[in-house]
Amino acid sequence: MNQDAQSSSAAYPATTYHTTNVGGVSIFHREAGSPDRPKVLLLHGFPSSSHMYRELIPVLAQDYHVIAPDYPGFGHSSAPDTDQFSYTFDHIVEVIEAWLIAIGCTRFVLGMHDYGGPIGFRLAVRHPDWVTALLIQNANAYMEGINMEIFQPLVPFWSQRSPESDAPVRGMLTAETTRFQYTHGVRDITRVSPDNWLHDQTLLDRLGNDQIQLSLLHDYQNNPPQYPTWQAYLRNHQPPTLITWGRNDPFFTEAGARAYLRDVPNAEFHLFDTGHFVLAEDGPRVAARMRTFLARQVYPALV
Repeated sequence: MNQDAQSSSAAYPATTYHTTNVGGVSIFHREAGSPDRPKVLLLHGFPSSSHMYRELIPVLAQDYHVIAPDYPGFGHSSAPDTDQFSYTFDHIVEVIEAWLIAIGCTRFVLGMHDYGGPIGFRLAVRHPDWVTALLIQNANAYMEGINMEIFQPLVPFWSQRSPESDAPVRGMLTAETTRFQYTHGVRDITRVSPDNWLHDQTLLDRLGNDQIQLSLLHDYQNNPPQYPTWQAYLRNHQPPTLITWGRNDPFFTEAGARAYLRDVPNAEFHLFDTGHFVLAEDGPRVAARMRTFLARQVYPALV
């Protein structure tokens, strides 16, 4: 490594890796920055893990104490079989809530991507005093944000599970679809590391993980009925909010991003000409927006 590269990497706090037992489930998390600093909690999407934040964490950790967990069934956390653990969003929130209490993290900026939305908003509704601000990336909370053409195969699957209804949904767990999630709508595919989808797919392909993911995809139907509650939380509490959204997302539309402005009209809003995983192509630009937003609107005393 040359001297310039050594100097650049030394400028960022080191990320450390931890596992905490919560009710018999091991929750893995990445962490960086001084514990004396305000905390930023980053909740990952499907089919990823805290790995999606590996480059963002050290950048934010220059100013904050950054923590990013893997949910049960994802990343390096425990993945008990579906007959031993109920894979619903409500249950995962209970586990993450208990984990946050266990590690002493009950006051934080809440960052959410994709699945991080239904998990994070449930947390925020249960504990509005825990949340100091929101960082929203392609995490949907509005009906107009759902691309029903893409979600159509889930409709019969949601109505009744069977081998026939499971079959098209299993297509969401293939290597082709995982790569599609990272590459659809990007400007320049050479800027998107294949490590993203290869890492995710390796974990999806673990024995029994298909049943875990199918269980959560089946339970996803219980998220839209919660949207009015999440929207009421936004209207009533008006948390400082930064929206950084990939406008070419095939799953969650630009209309869903703009819908947030109805409930938090003072939100800072940025569209990026990229796809679902905005960090994969525009990570440095998003990180800069986040640091500026937090310094100006949430923690100006740190500047």
